[in-house]
Amino acid sequence: MKHVVIVGGGITGLSAAFSLQNQIDDKQLPIKVTLIEAESRLGGKIQTEYHDDFVIERGPDSYLGRKKAMTNLIEKLGIDHDLVNNHAGQAFILHGTKLYPMPEGAVMGVPTEISPFLSSGLFSLKGKARAGLDLILPKTQFKGDQSVGGFFKRRLGDEVVDNLIEPLLSGVYAGNIDKISLESTFPQFQDIESRYRSLILGMKHTKAKKREKSSKGPFLTLKKGLSSLVGALEDYLNGKIEWKMETAVEKLYRSNSRYTLQLSDGTSVEADKVIVTVPGRKAAAFFDQETKGLIGEVPATSVATIAMAFLDSAIPESINGTGFVVSKKSPFTITACTWTNQKWPHTTPEGYVLLRCYVGREHDQEIVGESDETILSNVLADLHKIMSIDAKPEFFYITRWKKAMPQYLVGHRERKNRLHERLETHYPGIQLIGASLDGIGLPDCVVAGENAADHVIKSLT
Repeated sequence: MKHVVIVGGGITGLSAAFSLQNQIDDKQLPIKVTLIEAESRLGGKIQTEYHDDFVIERGPDSYLGRKKAMTNLIEKLGIDHDLVNNHAGQAFILHGTKLYPMPEGAVMGVPTEISPFLSSGLFSLKGKARAGLDLILPKTQFKGDQSVGGFFKRRLGDEVVDNLIEPLLSGVYAGNIDKISLESTFPQFQDIESRYRSLILGMKHTKAKKREKSSKGPFLTLKKGLSSLVGALEDYLNGKIEWKMETAVEKLYRSNSRYTLQLSDGTSVEADKVIVTVPGRKAAAFFDQETKGLIGEVPATSVATIAMAFLDSAIPESINGTGFVVSKKSPFTITACTWTNQKWPHTTPEGYVLLRCYVGREHDQEIVGESDETILSNVLADLHKIMSIDAKPEFFYITRWKKAMPQYLVGHRERKNRLHERLETHYPGIQLIGASLDGIGLPDCVVAGENAADHVIKSLT
């Protein structure tokens, strides 16, 4: 009987366990799986709060539907009847102290329709003219990785980047786009430039191939919350794998071709293969100094979210859209706000408005460590100026995610490859996967878990 240990019970670890156990059952393999989780619950950043008839996500609220791995997993578990698309309404950019509609036709900030872009108040005439140069600029001759900010500024100019692209893209990673790797975050843009030379023409061509405009958005979630996926995975795996909850791995030792994991409860387990899915800063403790150094080259940003429920009557201005992102030049604490009841109508009972605001960015993380009262006060002050909201929420939930948003800096892929090569040489049989290395989206984590499971099965059989 071979033994595989998975460290970490977030979506990556659970996906690895699910894929492993499926293959073990199908092929009747003599392999035992143990999952070790330091917390009292599974799911990692997936955390749904149920308050009366509200469904409130404290972590990720959805995933990009075109990345099929997550949907495939949901279908295998038989809960796909609960899938729902986001409502595609108007999104806004907060620039200065004013909300501007996102120009129609903009795809991740890249304009594909001329008239809405030219009529937008987000940009000066000079900024619009500079963006138009993308239509005649040659494609880059630059080889290798580059920053997201540098790439877009070269194509579209500083003003479009600062006022539109930066708040959109940095909102995904809570990072500085002038430091973040293009090939590790948005490689599709590099590919479009390579194929079409012009980003505007390339995105317009790509958009034309997609379906016609619909009230259904590109994101998917589950009506009962993403925690229902975690529950379905747990139900499936119960009785099939061994769980060790509220137990942390403190040390890891290699003994010939096997490994011994020393646990926080004073016990230890031996394993033939180990899949480590915990964040890099925690995983680094298991390895030698050189390996720790390679893992430590992926920094992480702290963020916090605050979900607030208001009575309809407390919102003086009609909310007609799905939310807004905030330009870093705007004088506000919040970095984005989702009008959740509009974007995800199933989350909110009639007569209420549900807002979810975000704070914390790469150069301003101190707010995340402040008290609940301070965070609430700052966010309400911002909402008063932006949306004229004077009322206190009926209730609120604040969630802090310390060092939770990995920053894939320029050269990330090369450093990741060096790390994997070192693990293969010095720690054969150990895989280090998850959001710290492989992508922060839920489908990316699912793919990483499935690939790790496939690798284990091949190596053991």
